[in-house]
Amino acid sequence: MHIRAYLRASTKDQDASRAKDDLLRFVEERGLKIAATYLENESGASLKRPELFRLLGDCHPGDVLLVEQVDRLSRLNAEDWDRLKTEIRTRRVRVVALDLPTSWMLADSNKDDIQSRMLDAVNGMMLDMLAAIARKDYEDRRRRQAQGIAKAKVDGLYRGRPEDTERNAAIRKMLDSGMSWNNIVAATGCSRSTLSRLAKKSSPSVA
Repeated sequence: MHIRAYLRASTKDQDASRAKDDLLRFVEERGLKIAATYLENESGASLKRPELFRLLGDCHPGDVLLVEQVDRLSRLNAEDWDRLKTEIRTRRVRVVALDLPTSWMLADSNKDDIQSRMLDAVNGMMLDMLAAIARKDYEDRRRRQAQGIAKAKVDGLYRGRPEDTERNAAIRKMLDSGMSWNNIVAATGCSRSTLSRLAKKSSPSVA
């Protein structure tokens, strides 16, 4: 059995490794070790998470996927959560979350078959419940954010996201130097719509 730690943050501005010490402490208290750690900055509401699927691809039957909280694993809608669960179940990976005490015993390999089946069943139900709560929290925050923006627009207070002047200046220099749009997008992560807007303020470029 190998324990594989998964650490996720939603944006590049957040520290995905924030909970690493908590995961290390959890396994050390049980005399165990983390075999590998996988970090990424991707939304938990999306299945497009390369590191999570790399982790699953590295797993063998009986391995543990260790997370700080269930919402680090999923803020997915019901359909995508079912897809992820199927992938986890097919690979016979055990999910252990620090905020899900019913899962902690899954990191203990000294259990008979009946105990394992009972724990898997209980843990599966609790995972579903916490994943649903995480999704509701995500949707509630998105709704409140949209309501706040709508009100700010009505009140004339909404100014949108502040411009990243340093990045945009660098992009304009790339455009002026004749760098292709594809290379600029790959280098900076900006959208093509942003690139198009900035191109109008710069010299002609190769798309």
